[in-house]
Amino acid sequence: MTFDFPEPTRIAVNGVELEVFEAGRQHAGNPIVLCHGWPEHAYSWRYQMPALAAAGYHVIVPNQRGYGNSSRPDEVTDYDVAHLSGDLVALLDHYGYEDATFVGHDWGAFVVWGLTLLHPHRVNGVVALSVPYQQRGEMPWTEFLEAAFGPDFYLVHFNRQPGVADAVFEENPARFLRNLYRKNLPPAEPQPGNVMINIARAVAPSGEPVMSDSDLAVFVSAFESTGFTGGINWYRNLDRNWHLLADVDPIVRQPTLMIYGDRDMVARAPRLTEFVPNVDVVTLDCGHWIQQEKPKETTEAILKWLDRRGAA
Repeated sequence: MTFDFPEPTRIAVNGVELEVFEAGRQHAGNPIVLCHGWPEHAYSWRYQMPALAAAGYHVIVPNQRGYGNSSRPDEVTDYDVAHLSGDLVALLDHYGYEDATFVGHDWGAFVVWGLTLLHPHRVNGVVALSVPYQQRGEMPWTEFLEAAFGPDFYLVHFNRQPGVADAVFEENPARFLRNLYRKNLPPAEPQPGNVMINIARAVAPSGEPVMSDSDLAVFVSAFESTGFTGGINWYRNLDRNWHLLADVDPIVRQPTLMIYGDRDMVARAPRLTEFVPNVDVVTLDCGHWIQQEKPKETTEAILKWLDRRGAA
């Protein structure tokens, strides 16, 4: 299917401006919001947008704060889950919607999970790709990850050494993104250091490209303009998010679809159904970049799930 990616609109929400792309505006009243991850862009949903619009949905795809031509606040704390979910609530308010189905990949999934906990009445369904529900546990997330994986684990490194990884990625955004957006990776021994910095500095990429050169150029152009700090600041709020979610009901009761890639490095959640009792699980033969590696299969899985629950 050919699809001309739509021109964006800048919308003022929650003290920032978001760059928002839409399809299916004629289906106002039936919204579905697609939330990208890191280091991504609204363009990562280019394959799903036309199919969802054709199925009768008003498809709303923001570049979230820190990305694309959306606002990039200076304060790290402006990227916590309260702000990120607040942006999505305000986006619904802008369009006059009480609630919507929210789809999130990677960090976008984490934000959608948090949105559902903090604002449950604004979410009528959840689709999460790659990143399952993260149970809160007794130890702040960065502390837990450091104890489990050490100080060089990239989520820990981003928090403990602010600015270091950002600068490395910004030395050569094209090389970093080319090396990162890969699929069918061969087995490899873990190397010491921050895996993301290692990827950014690798002379040659592994595996196969996830996208064409022209598609990759959209991402490269965006990050050459914005840098990477805004997106990495999402990681720098992991422990703040842990505190912000302390007193909310931890159970997601909305109908949910969890889509895993069976070669994704992100771990599955063994206790998913305890916290998300109304979940259906689909596994696709791919790595982390699920909706771009397997666009047809991802779109079909989402549409079948939406059809079963009678969302359209």
